[in-house]
Amino acid sequence: MKRRTAILVALMVLMLATSRPAAAQQRYVVVSTGGLSSALNLCSLLGCQVQGTLDGNVSQTFLVTSANLLNTALTLVESLLGIVSIEPDHLLPLGQPALPSIPYGLYDTAPVNYYGTAVCRGYAAQPAAQIIRLHDAQNGFGISGTGIVALIDTGVDPYHPVLRPVLLQGYDFTRNQPGASEWLDVTGMQNGISQGQNQQPGYVQQSTAAVLDQSTAAVLDGSPYVAFGHGTMTSGLVHLVAPNAKILPLKAFSANGTGYLSGIVAALYYAVQNHANVVNMSFDLASPSSALNRAVSYANNAGLVLVAAAGNQSTSAPVYPAAMNGKVVGIASTTDWDTRSSFSNYGPADVWIAAPGEYVISTYPGGTYASESGTSFSSPLVAGTVALLLNAKQSGFNQSQVANALANAQALTPDLNHGRLNVYQAVSAWVNGTSSRLNFWF
Repeated sequence: MKRRTAILVALMVLMLATSRPAAAQQRYVVVSTGGLSSALNLCSLLGCQVQGTLDGNVSQTFLVTSANLLNTALTLVESLLGIVSIEPDHLLPLGQPALPSIPYGLYDTAPVNYYGTAVCRGYAAQPAAQIIRLHDAQNGFGISGTGIVALIDTGVDPYHPVLRPVLLQGYDFTRNQPGASEWLDVTGMQNGISQGQNQQPGYVQQSTAAVLDQSTAAVLDGSPYVAFGHGTMTSGLVHLVAPNAKILPLKAFSANGTGYLSGIVAALYYAVQNHANVVNMSFDLASPSSALNRAVSYANNAGLVLVAAAGNQSTSAPVYPAAMNGKVVGIASTTDWDTRSSFSNYGPADVWIAAPGEYVISTYPGGTYASESGTSFSSPLVAGTVALLLNAKQSGFNQSQVANALANAQALTPDLNHGRLNVYQAVSAWVNGTSSRLNFWF
């Protein structure tokens, strides 16, 4: 009887607290152990609407909209309904490139056969690949990657001739539809072709990205296309390292460089439920998120390995998901001379290891190549390495074991933790079972 009275009192307080003038529709990510019925009951009290589930058949994480501002501090009633957390569905920035330049490799256009696909020699033989001993590992152990690498990013050019043979359909969380084409964000463009007589494609500014064939490149000349091509570039770097691994593009960010927290969360659950082995996250958030942490744990428990960019703020302050120690491998950026990049975050809060991230060359929409700098482009080199590890030995594949293998890196300065990625050493340790001695965060 006392419990029922307490609930009724709490309901009255909650209703009074929420009877305020209507505001613009606000977005929230709601986690509930009570499933959909719990979320619906919450919205019947608060006057909000459940827009859908973010975690597929798990049915515990939901996107909710409300004309009223919801309190993110849980009340007694919300706790009794099984609500675990309510947090604003923030619009988040994607990490932007740094240090624009045109490396010599972009001009090395000689075609070479790379695991059955014709690519430019400047892409296949670029300094980053040599520094991390990529080809030594591929040739020495007879590996070229396997499994599925998911990339939570801006999407991909699904018609790029280098990537097309290994691309899966993916999903667009910015539009809630199958497919993950970056071209849909470019006004008047579809699959790289200008639509309409009066619509002309723009061109890439070299101050943002150096693109070899600008006559076929699409728009990247500022807002709203500042991040166009980001996902195609990260995909190309995974493919460089693990050319036979499948790539699952998950579009959670738009070409304007922003994406909702809900899209990131939904993409993680989608990756698990669509059999990904590795997830690359070339973005960073300034604040932790309960829903994101829950999704990351779900992926870890399912056996996925998560890799994330450490960020380009030149700080040791934690950023997420890289700072989710024990659940995510955070990747810093190094120069071609094995020093920390001036823009790269550093320190053990964000960094497990580093990888080259300056003037890397990768695929770009329109069948072209581009060069950019940033931890966004260091991270996929490591994600691809994980696909090589899976190819080399498929037993005992989990976050802890893989992170310990990757820690067999080239030692540099303490602010880069275990050092710079050495693919050959990581694979050797993995195959020979000598990486278990490293057990720092796990």
